[in-house]
Amino acid sequence: MSPARRPRAKTALRSTRSPVVRVPDAKVALSTASVYPESTAAAFEIAGRLGYDGVEVMVMNDQVSQDPDALKRLSDHYAMPILAVHAPCLLVTQRVWGTDPWGKLVRARAAAEKLGAATVVVHPPFRWQREYSRDFVVGLKRMGEETDIRFAVENMYPWRARSREVAAYAPGWDVRHSDYPHTTLDLSHTAVSQSDPMRVAEDLGERLAHIHLADGSGSARDEHLIPGRGSQPAGDLLELLARRQFDGTVVVEVSTRKVSSRAEREADLAEALAFARLHLAVSSTERRRGPEPRKGPEPRKGPEPRKGPEPRRGRENRDGSLE
Repeated sequence: MSPARRPRAKTALRSTRSPVVRVPDAKVALSTASVYPESTAAAFEIAGRLGYDGVEVMVMNDQVSQDPDALKRLSDHYAMPILAVHAPCLLVTQRVWGTDPWGKLVRARAAAEKLGAATVVVHPPFRWQREYSRDFVVGLKRMGEETDIRFAVENMYPWRARSREVAAYAPGWDVRHSDYPHTTLDLSHTAVSQSDPMRVAEDLGERLAHIHLADGSGSARDEHLIPGRGSQPAGDLLELLARRQFDGTVVVEVSTRKVSSRAEREADLAEALAFARLHLAVSSTERRRGPEPRKGPEPRKGPEPRKGPEPRRGRENRDGSLE
């Protein structure tokens, strides 16, 4: 008769248990602009194959991006939800969906409602859009009260011309200084404006609803590098958001226009997705630490730059792509 087995000590197992890794509710989406010069349809295909949670549609000159019915068919075919719609508010899309800026937002809202997207991304008005910019903050808030769609206003940057900064946006490029209920934080834009994205995120607080994940070197160009390849603390920002249980959308909005092949483009976009997943995964130990302590004021801050002569309307890429 074999001797009776001794029961295993359970206390030892408890003492060596690793912290549980939890991922916040934030979804990681691919911007259709990230596959340029490929098509909107290609973005859905690539997002599905790489394992993204959905897409953000950048409404551009591409006819498919302007057609909610065509977008719905793509979403169904590739089983890729449309999580956000980026309104056509770039220089190169001034005639997309008409020339009335309020009309563009109405159509973007209607498209988002039809497609099941939670967010419409919009830029601050250009300074020469005087009537639109004058009523923008109040008008946008009023539109937001009429729908469940969030209008998330994106941080921009001062334009630089001949070593001078030009105020191209009104009421301003820094969304912290206007009473927007919801905002988008773009890390390529913080690189250009030389803002600290960690400080911006803390200042925005609960108003931060949407992230454009990218990187930049701090030059005057809006580079939209793969996260981790520039100077921005993209990983630290995602970890901060994860500790706060951020439930908005993280959108990979990068430039792959200079790659030599589809395989290289997909490798870059897979790297960006892996970066986001890694830094959004926070252990239970990390979560208990709570938010990071507030940093001191940014070293570079001062009055809004003097308004020089109205800038030429051609400083963005004429083809509508990201740099």
